[in-house]
Amino acid sequence: MLVQLIKPEFEELIQAKDWVALKDVLADVPAADIADLLVELEGDVAVVIFRLLKKPLAADVFSALPSGKGVELLELFNRQQLSDVMVNLEPDEQVSLMEELPGHLTQRVMNSMNLEDQKQVKKLLGYPEESVGRLMTPRYVRVKTDWTIERSMKHIRKYAEVAETLNRIYVVDDKEYLIDDLRLTELILADPEETIETLMDRSFETLMAYEDQEEAVKMFAKYDRAALPVVDTDGILVGIVTVDDVIDVAEEEATEDMQKMAGMDALDDYYSQTTVGKLVKKRITWLIVLFVGQILTALTMSGYEEVLQKIVLLSYFVPLLIASGGNSGSQAATLIIRALATDDIKSDGWKMVLKKEGSSGLMLGSILGVLGFATLIVWGLIDGDPMNMELVLKASVVASSLLLIVVFGNVIGAMLPFILSKVGLDPAVSSAPFVATIVDVSGIIIYFSIAVFLLSGILL
Repeated sequence: MLVQLIKPEFEELIQAKDWVALKDVLADVPAADIADLLVELEGDVAVVIFRLLKKPLAADVFSALPSGKGVELLELFNRQQLSDVMVNLEPDEQVSLMEELPGHLTQRVMNSMNLEDQKQVKKLLGYPEESVGRLMTPRYVRVKTDWTIERSMKHIRKYAEVAETLNRIYVVDDKEYLIDDLRLTELILADPEETIETLMDRSFETLMAYEDQEEAVKMFAKYDRAALPVVDTDGILVGIVTVDDVIDVAEEEATEDMQKMAGMDALDDYYSQTTVGKLVKKRITWLIVLFVGQILTALTMSGYEEVLQKIVLLSYFVPLLIASGGNSGSQAATLIIRALATDDIKSDGWKMVLKKEGSSGLMLGSILGVLGFATLIVWGLIDGDPMNMELVLKASVVASSLLLIVVFGNVIGAMLPFILSKVGLDPAVSSAPFVATIVDVSGIIIYFSIAVFLLSGILL
């Protein structure tokens, strides 16, 4: 909303080249809103605007820019501008930026940084992609067990400016092993002469540096913390992860899952920053896979051409049947994918899910089966067919097919995420189109097999 309010004034000042007034206006605008304004500007104009910002604000604006726009600006920055931006970014933000840069820019940006920052970035880049280690920052405050509260508070005041957060103060031993974390308020309220040891209960939660970033999202959701410590495999404190970084990861993961569930590869950037060529590349593979699946559906139907010629009415219900199974399967897949993502169920909970989805499938299929039976009876009577055994048998084909197809769709949709997870794939790829394609082919076979069985007298 704020962006829309200031945008006319912003554009007017740029056209008038009134940089002094523009600098005053931008001083009171949040970094995220300035980033939104810069996205729409040409690179050379955006660089001029960037120079008007104070260094800390400029860094915040840069971290809020889409990666594509950020790379465009870096191409135009001089060495001093590069240095100013990098020195004011948090280490995890520096690493995130370095991951996005093309090769020719990486070394140029690294050369603009001081040696200490270069060491930090290289260390964080040593962790696997999408690991907690890439997400953490080494800017935290730690104290020792034998320190007095007074000494600890002096230490905190000394390093508070460079720390990313002071919500928690971390207690380590002489070898940097994490042994506790304390709330800052505990130290503020304690007797200055007491030692840190007197406040400790040695109860704390940690993240492992080599864990996937999704684990950080789950831990923050579970423990409702502003920051969590990160340790290596030996238990040595190597950094912290803050909630603002985790929110970004949660948004990225949710976006990626939604895109995969739509039957496409996840985009590497924001939609607005993605070219048409990249959009086609990300979508075409799955469209081809699904196209082949639909060919299988058509081939399957062609195998029952004789049945369709003798009882044309059956063909009218094909879309209804396969859509019901596909919809039911997609619902089940979506529920299970989300439950797995939030740890509501574990990967070994498939038996419970199979029982629950099988039961719900029976109930849902029965309800739809009754509706299908009634629909075909009414349809036949309106068409002038007499109320006889033949009409009842046709209605029974539709009803029993609906029941079995919905049960099958439910079970397939619920089990596919477990199967994919077991073989090391993202459960989100058992997307609605993928489930629907499987159910289409199997639904045709179920439908016409029942028709042949129940209507054999009519067909002969």
